[in-house]
Amino acid sequence: MLNAMLEGGIALCDAGTGIGKTYAYLVAGTVYSRFRAACGLGPKPILVSTSSIALQTAARDEYLPLLSNVLTEDGMIVQPLQAVIRKGKSHYVCDDRLERRLGQLDLRKKSWRAGNALLALRNELDMDEIAHLSHYDRERVCVPQICNCSQETCRYRFFLEKCDSGRYLFQICNHNLLLADAIHRGSGRKPILPDTCALIVDEAHKLPETARQMFGVTLAAEDIRALTHSLRGERFLLAAEVLNDSAKGLLRKLDRPPEDRPFVHYKTSLAAPERSLTVIARQLHGLLTPATRRRLNSVSSTVSLFHQGHPDMVFYTEEDTHGGTMLCATISDLTAQLRQTLWRQERPAILTSATLAVGEDFRRFKEETGLLTDSRVTESVALSPFDYQKNCLLYLPQVPPKQKAAAYYDELAKEIAALLDAAQGHALALFTSYAAMSAVKERLPGHGLRYPLFTMGRSAIHTTEQFKVSPGSVLLAAGAAWEGFDFPGDCVSLLIIPRLPFAVPDALKEKERENHPTLRLFIRAVVVPEMQIKLKQGFGRAIRTETDTCVVAILDERAAKGKRYSKDVLAALPEMPVTGSLKDVAKFIQSVKGPDYFREASA
Repeated sequence: MLNAMLEGGIALCDAGTGIGKTYAYLVAGTVYSRFRAACGLGPKPILVSTSSIALQTAARDEYLPLLSNVLTEDGMIVQPLQAVIRKGKSHYVCDDRLERRLGQLDLRKKSWRAGNALLALRNELDMDEIAHLSHYDRERVCVPQICNCSQETCRYRFFLEKCDSGRYLFQICNHNLLLADAIHRGSGRKPILPDTCALIVDEAHKLPETARQMFGVTLAAEDIRALTHSLRGERFLLAAEVLNDSAKGLLRKLDRPPEDRPFVHYKTSLAAPERSLTVIARQLHGLLTPATRRRLNSVSSTVSLFHQGHPDMVFYTEEDTHGGTMLCATISDLTAQLRQTLWRQERPAILTSATLAVGEDFRRFKEETGLLTDSRVTESVALSPFDYQKNCLLYLPQVPPKQKAAAYYDELAKEIAALLDAAQGHALALFTSYAAMSAVKERLPGHGLRYPLFTMGRSAIHTTEQFKVSPGSVLLAAGAAWEGFDFPGDCVSLLIIPRLPFAVPDALKEKERENHPTLRLFIRAVVVPEMQIKLKQGFGRAIRTETDTCVVAILDERAAKGKRYSKDVLAALPEMPVTGSLKDVAKFIQSVKGPDYFREASA
């Protein structure tokens, strides 16, 4: 990482779980900053972009303070290292708008929680720090996109001045803000973030997905419901009712996960809301507040785009943050946009994650991010320090359930139940579809299930917390559970993957298929590497600390010894013992677990 900074390169660093990549880039950045100062170069911050709020907060409040203490005690620095988290304008409160909103309300008639949340904003700039603040109120008091505030007491302006003052060595943001700033710079508009001397992209495997959305358009059920709520809030009740009625069919579809449904499944349901939005925009355009007018124009143009299509865009679906469906449209050539906006900036860059490479092959990631032919790119793989040979066992059944058999889900549930008994519960099962998860959930009780059973739907945080505090329990999950959830200790001592996580064919894949001469070459170059990376992400839920022990069971017949994807599966995972015997599973659990583990299972 430090070499890339000193040489002005772009480093791709695949760093296994537990290797300490966050400390690595914070230390490298600190040394690089000292080197620049010694060379007489002016102070510039280092930009750290992550995918999750949890990692942003941890970097600022946990990693950096500990690193500062170590360096201070060793006499290497005098002042603590400081970081600030940067967000888009909509996350911060505008003092003028807040006071206007409070002046319009009779707080005695408002929910006491919502009222107190509004009042608390007088002492808190970041609205994400205030619980029970309604979405409607957030929109009414956030900093507007065009801010002409001239108040010397404006807290938001003071915050921006502090960010640009040079006191923060690290500026931390998410991938969306990173790309928004790059788009501004590429189009000649005013930058959102200050000039930085280096870029660090953590959780970099999320960058292509974020870029597809940033360089495109999305539509989720929440967008339509938020517009309906805004219309009601401004007393345009008939317009809100018309929009709600016309969008009912579309909302029903969007509330369900995409599963295997193609984009065309949703297209016909867009016609009715498109007509309603056109009429509402024509009749109310001059009567709405600026915020609601912008929202109406945005939703209306987006619905029209998705219904009518566009020859230069690719249309597809993704799962949204609530477990439903999000309609997406993006430009055909994403890599050209990334090269134009992000990689043409003259600063070193570090891209790191535990799932950038398959083995030591970064080709797929470089293809997705426009770095395949960039001469500045260097690659490194740092394997996890965990002892998988001792602490992990891979189970591939000798006779796996046949996916095309009529009784597939009965056989799958029977196999999972046998595994649960061998491991004494303490299990997480990761499904590639909610339909498969539901089918297994219905059948498990018929196989003598004796462990608490949870399924992860939309209330992911609530469900995972219940799972963690219920010793010996079983969690069935899909979607977002494949990455980002942390289950250290004995909580997940059995990880079950019923099917290999191949991506569902969609318009994006069809477009990419055109770049390969044969289907077989496309599968080997794109489909298999993506499956391997997703499998690595799922496997990462198994072993989270050096003392964790776990059985990983892959029940897909295509992963069995000698089958089509057997070698690909083994190449994606760390080396560990492999078995096809349930007796070996039970024996392994008996050998690595303590008495408390078995008391939990029998409780």
